[in-house]
Amino acid sequence: MFADRAKILIRSGKGGDGHVSFRRELYVPNGGPDGGDGGRGGDVIFEVDEGLNTLQDYRHKRKFAAKDGLPGGKRRCHGADAEDIVLKVPEGTVVKEAESGKVIADMSGDNRRQIILKGGRGGLGNQHYATSTMQVPKYAQPGQPSRELWVLLELKVIADVGLVGFPNVGKSTFLSRVTNAQPKIANYHFTTLNPNLGVVDLPDGQGFVVADIPGLIEGASQGVGLGHEFLRHIERTKLIIHVVDAAGTEGRDPVDDIYKINAELEAYNPEIASRPQIIAANKIDAVFSDDGEDPVARLKKEFEPKGMKVYPISGVTGDGLSELLYAISKELQGMDASPVIFEQEYFPEEELIYEKLPYTVEVEDGVYVVEGPKIEKMLGYTNLDSEKGFAFFQKFLKETGILKELETAGIQEGDTVRMYGLQFDYYK
Repeated sequence: MFADRAKILIRSGKGGDGHVSFRRELYVPNGGPDGGDGGRGGDVIFEVDEGLNTLQDYRHKRKFAAKDGLPGGKRRCHGADAEDIVLKVPEGTVVKEAESGKVIADMSGDNRRQIILKGGRGGLGNQHYATSTMQVPKYAQPGQPSRELWVLLELKVIADVGLVGFPNVGKSTFLSRVTNAQPKIANYHFTTLNPNLGVVDLPDGQGFVVADIPGLIEGASQGVGLGHEFLRHIERTKLIIHVVDAAGTEGRDPVDDIYKINAELEAYNPEIASRPQIIAANKIDAVFSDDGEDPVARLKKEFEPKGMKVYPISGVTGDGLSELLYAISKELQGMDASPVIFEQEYFPEEELIYEKLPYTVEVEDGVYVVEGPKIEKMLGYTNLDSEKGFAFFQKFLKETGILKELETAGIQEGDTVRMYGLQFDYYK
């Protein structure tokens, strides 16, 4: 199966922790702080690779993590920054936040490389916290944590024109005649299992890219058949060419076919259904009208008043193809030439910075008890015996929202707060 969708977990690197150490040199018994800073954690970067055309690399491996920054060392040694992880994707890949479905990045057009998750900043060593009143700071800053995010990758082909229609109406034959594409062609439903792309070059006209969207059937938008797997590929197209079997060689009514496919487009995305359409009445070489009814005239009578021009063609003989292609080119020239790009809706840096930390606030016998793994680690890095260290810890509590949580729980000035082995009175 054509791999055009994948769900993966990405993780940026944690920043290295700052180091606590003091100079130890001959004749310098009380050297100052010389703890180095931690290194930066690795970023998660998505990059377009022109050699890829599917998301097959992400179907079997689901977790991708950047390296962590190294901790700082003594003698002001800076921890090494971690390498970024670069995930290669085909052009046209849209990266979405998995739960909300909001767009994080569209790897199309000029956007060839984008940082999706930034690595954690390295923590400052204790050398940065020396003051005239605190010359031996015994605390350093921990590195910023890593961040995780489930993302959905969707490949949406980049084409000006999308071919839609029921299976076996001749879309692949049409594409092979007018472009450089070489799709498989056979008299079976769902012969086309990939969205085929082809480029139309007109001698004195504007060229364009055509995508053959695999055959839709009634109910495709609700997941019936295979057509629903490929509806996303029509989202970038500016013009829809509706190919119908005008001869009704399989016993279907071409007018009814058009209404059914348009109903599927409407159910999937009403905005797509409202885009300009041209009807290609195919297989006119197989039309035999003993009763005098002209199926092309019937199609024109039904749809041209609705703004959909009908062009009779034969993918087998080539009749009518030139007229149709120039009509498509003329229609496209009146449209915006820039590709359809999906705007960013989800900003990981803004969303994740406010994510709820795993901590609890409970009241036990009038004491506000706050616990959580991150708080316990922070206490291990902070010298609360110093004014500077306590101010440093207060800033952490404020930035992570813990102080606000205490106020919501009803804490008043003078009330006692306990965090593991630490106990203090609350004052604003």
